[in-house]
Amino acid sequence: MTNPIEDIEKADVILVTGSNTTENHPVLSSYVKRAAAFKGAKLIVVDPRKIDLARFAAVWLRPKLGTDVAWINGMLHVIIKEKLYDEPYVTSRTVGLEEVKKTVEKYTPEYVEGITGIPKEQLIEAARLYAGARAGSILYAMGITQHITGTDNVKSLANLAMLCGHVGKEGGGVNPLRGQNNVQGACDMGGLPNVYTGYQRVTDPAIREKMAKAWGIGSLPEKPGLTATEMMEGAGKGMIKALYIIGENPMISDPDLHHARKSLERLDLLVVQDIFLTETAKMAHVVLPSASFAEKEGTFTNTERKVQLVRKAVNPPGQAKEDWDIISKISGRLGYPMKYEDGRSIMEEIGRVTPSYCGINYERLQKEGIHWPCTGTDHPGTPCLHMDQFTCGLGVFHAIEWGPPAETPDPQFPYYLTTGRVLYQYHTGSMTMKSEGLNNLAPDCFVEISQGDAESARILDGDLLRVASRRGAIEAKARISDRAVNGTIFIPFHYAAAAANVLTHSAMDPIAKIPEFKVCAVRIEKC
Repeated sequence: MTNPIEDIEKADVILVTGSNTTENHPVLSSYVKRAAAFKGAKLIVVDPRKIDLARFAAVWLRPKLGTDVAWINGMLHVIIKEKLYDEPYVTSRTVGLEEVKKTVEKYTPEYVEGITGIPKEQLIEAARLYAGARAGSILYAMGITQHITGTDNVKSLANLAMLCGHVGKEGGGVNPLRGQNNVQGACDMGGLPNVYTGYQRVTDPAIREKMAKAWGIGSLPEKPGLTATEMMEGAGKGMIKALYIIGENPMISDPDLHHARKSLERLDLLVVQDIFLTETAKMAHVVLPSASFAEKEGTFTNTERKVQLVRKAVNPPGQAKEDWDIISKISGRLGYPMKYEDGRSIMEEIGRVTPSYCGINYERLQKEGIHWPCTGTDHPGTPCLHMDQFTCGLGVFHAIEWGPPAETPDPQFPYYLTTGRVLYQYHTGSMTMKSEGLNNLAPDCFVEISQGDAESARILDGDLLRVASRRGAIEAKARISDRAVNGTIFIPFHYAAAAANVLTHSAMDPIAKIPEFKVCAVRIEKC
C-alpha cells in the first residue's frame, strides 16, 4: 500500500475493485463504510458480484470477468478527452503519458461497453467522479491480480492514479489489500525468487556481495529461482525432486488440484512444516510441527507496511518449535550453522542488511509499530510513499491493451466460474475449520447462482449440483442470490470436500506467475 489504512477516511473518493472487502478484510472495510456513510466520501465499486459494499456505493460498475484493463482504459479515455487530469502533476512527476493517450484513444465508452458490459453512462460518471476528487484512493485485491493479465491490471490502476495526481498525497494512493496477515512481511524478507530482503535484486553483483559477506559465505547464485507455481510445474515434470513447504496448503489453494496432487506424488521427498496436519501435510514424507503466532515472538508486517511486535502468549505444544528454530537446526545439519539466539537477533540482522528496515528494532517496536521505509533509528517511518517524488524518480505510465482471459465459455462449458472467500472461513480452512462456531456459521461449500440462471436450468435453492470444468468436477449445494450475475457462478475455495480449485486452470500471468483463479469455464447439472 502506498498509503496507511487510516488514510481511507481522508479520501473524498474511494475506488474499490477486485476486493470483496467486507468478507476478505472485515476490519479494514469498516474504514471504507465509515468514510462513505459518515464522512461524505463517494464510493466507486467495480465488481461482477453485488458485494456488500455496493450498498454504500455512489457508482457500482459490473464488468464481465477478465475485462479490467478495458474499463480502466475507458476511464482513462474519458479523463483525457475531457481534460480532467492533473496536468501539472503529470508534467512534473511522470513520463510516458503520450503512449497511453494513443493506446486508450479507441477505448471509447461505447467500445468499452461492448467488451465489459458496463453501460457507457456509468463509466463516464465513474471517470468524472474519480478525476474530480481532491484525494482519490484505489483499493484492490486478488480479484485484480489473479488473472493472466494481473500485472497489466495493476499497472493500469497505477496509470489511473497517476493521471489524476492521486499518488503521493494523504487520502490517495494505489493500495493492494494483502490476503494474509504477514504476506507483506514475507515478501519484504525475500520470500520471492528474485530478491533478497527489502527487494534487493539477486542479479545485482553489489547486493550479492553484501549478502554473502553478511552470511559469511564465498558467493551466492546469480540467477533468480522459481516461483511457487513454477516449482509445482517442475515437480510434475520430474525436474524438482524435493519440496519443503512451510505454512502453505497447496492441495487446497493451488489451481487444477488433480495436477497438483500428481506433481507432489512424483517427488522423492516432501517436507511440510505447519501447525496442523493439512491436506498437503497428509501427503508428506516428513512433517515438522511449528509454533503458531501465539506461541512465539517476532514481528508482523501488515498490509500498510507497518512492522509490529508480536509477543508470546503460551508455550508451543509437544515438540512444536518456532519456524526460525526449525530452519536453523536443519541448516546446521546441512553444514551451515545459523547461530541465532531468538527473534530479536534475527531482527538485528534484518536491520543491518535491509535499507528499508535499517531504523527498525525491538526497542522502538515495544512502543509502537513503524511503517517502512525507516532509514535510521531517529527516522519516524514512512506511512505515505512518494510524497515528494517517486522512489524511482519519475512515475512511469504503461500503455496497455486489453486481452481476453485464457478460457471463456463455450457450448460445452457455458458458464463463467469465479472463486473467492467467505467471511467465516479463512483461506484453506486449516485453522478456521478447527472452530465449531465458525463451522456452524459457514459449514459447507456452495454454488452461488443468479435467479435467472437458476430458472433457466430449473435449479432450486439447496439443490445439489455437479459443477465440472475441463479439469475435474465437484458437488455442492445451490445458493440462489441477487449477488450473482447471469452467466457467472461463484464458489468459495476453502472447502476440501468440494475444492473449487479442482475446477480452476493453471494458466499464469507471464510476469508475476500468478494463476488465473478468477476466470474459467464450467458447466452445471443437478445431481
